[in-house]
Amino acid sequence: MIERERLEMDVVFVGAGPANLAAALHLKNLIKEHDELIAAGRKKGNPLGGLEIGVIEKGAAIGAHILSGAVVDPIALRELMPDFLEQGCPVDTVVTEDGFWYLTDKRTIVSPVTPPPLKNHGKYIASLSKICEWLGEKCEEAGINIFPEFPGAEMLYDENERVIGVRTGDKGIDKDGKPKANFEPGVDLLAKITVLGEGSRGSLAKQLTQRLGLNTDSEPQVFSLGVKELWEVPAGNFAEGRVVHTLGFPSDTDTYGGGWIYGMKNNVISIGYVTGLDYKDPLIDPHAEYQKFKTHPQIAKILQGGKMLKYGAKTINAGGWYTMPKLYADGVLIIGDSGSFLNGQRIKGIHTAMKSGMLAAETIVAAFDHNDFTSKTLRHFEEKVNHSWIYDELYAVRNFHASFQSGRWSALVNSGLQFITGGYAWGFMPKEHHIAGHERMEKLEAYNYKGDAVEQRYPDLKFDKQLTFDKITDVYHAAVAHVEDQPSHLHILDTEICATRCAEEYGNPCQRFCPAAVYEMEENAKTGRREIKVNFSNCVHCKTCDISDPYQIINWVTPEGGGGPNYKGM
Repeated sequence: MIERERLEMDVVFVGAGPANLAAALHLKNLIKEHDELIAAGRKKGNPLGGLEIGVIEKGAAIGAHILSGAVVDPIALRELMPDFLEQGCPVDTVVTEDGFWYLTDKRTIVSPVTPPPLKNHGKYIASLSKICEWLGEKCEEAGINIFPEFPGAEMLYDENERVIGVRTGDKGIDKDGKPKANFEPGVDLLAKITVLGEGSRGSLAKQLTQRLGLNTDSEPQVFSLGVKELWEVPAGNFAEGRVVHTLGFPSDTDTYGGGWIYGMKNNVISIGYVTGLDYKDPLIDPHAEYQKFKTHPQIAKILQGGKMLKYGAKTINAGGWYTMPKLYADGVLIIGDSGSFLNGQRIKGIHTAMKSGMLAAETIVAAFDHNDFTSKTLRHFEEKVNHSWIYDELYAVRNFHASFQSGRWSALVNSGLQFITGGYAWGFMPKEHHIAGHERMEKLEAYNYKGDAVEQRYPDLKFDKQLTFDKITDVYHAAVAHVEDQPSHLHILDTEICATRCAEEYGNPCQRFCPAAVYEMEENAKTGRREIKVNFSNCVHCKTCDISDPYQIINWVTPEGGGGPNYKGM
């Protein structure tokens, strides 16, 4: 039995993303306001200034695992900190020009009108990693404890299934599961309220939701994978402040997908492509889709003479309103992307994540004021969400992503009607509405692939390492680092399925949907058959494998703290 240190705190936030950092900072501000009102005799109750608040983060530093496009709607930032610009919020530039392109194989059709959801004039192009690093500094200045390299590995419950905190991951375990000389057991952080803001497909949120049945009354969460690079391009290739979104090439009409190009300072552009992980064709490779996107004449022209600087990949929780789980239980709240707070139509979730965190902070203050940390009080979080502008924004686009599960053309018609009617779905909608992505993947027999099926999907895609890059090269540019001598954090529950059923039925799609070359099928010299090999040290923590495996036998758990990509400044 491992003896673990037990630290008692009042509130523990798991994950140092925009939702939790905004929540922690807003909580500290609300506590100060609460105490000042009590001291002035304008409010009854007990002062809360002594509350211990902690934020744990699996990355080596705040921002290391944070990745987004990103064009930021500042509405939540302004509510949190009206003078956020004067306080030094590191936005890169203001959006001065919007564009929307429909791409065919060779042509670019420039829309004369930018669709209203994609109008970003006056908003901010930024590095979300830098914003989170800045928010982390503001939290520390306010007296909030920040703990990088502390992954949340396990939820803690009492005998009544009430959440009582979180256990952090052990350090110094070798690949065989034995303690090394530098072994440090994880710590049990006990808290009256635990807030899960782990981002898309959070590992603890997944555990909690399954254990307590928090998704019983909601539709399956659906995800997309964004693959992104930062490029430095010659002056004049793409203007600072310009924002362009694309639809069409290279996605087929059954697959949700689209690209973006954002002009930043110093001739740097953020460029990427989003592929819906509810695609049908098992040979689709989101990384290859992005590389192919760059070969379009219009895109290649922008990148000509440029240099790729950094790479990253991250899933987004795209389903929206109907896919939200129950956001509370005794002792716990779920916020941000973990709770499906992203607006898929606008491709934005930073502002809604931050607002969800701020509403969680308001709920937490009330819970401590009433000394009640059960669902009786924490249920007010959902009420606050339903009475905020989050509801106004997300409910109006509640059918957006589902409409794309019937194909691009019907979705465009339906999306237009939804925009006009405030979200009402019309014809062309799938009967089952949101369907989990892994359930939509079809078997190889549905396609006329012969011989090397992968080459048939992308026959003309070559990696020249100037415009297009293979996965290993891109992983290098993600600055990925894991301690090699540790247990793999990618657990395959039945490797026999990989070698038999999955190989025959789907052609082992993990080799393709992973954007970091983690999975490969390798011939075993002893058995003479191909078996799964997991290169876990390549992992960029995008969670695609946990989401897209058709058999749901890949379980992503947190590796040793500090491991993973380094997206700082990206």
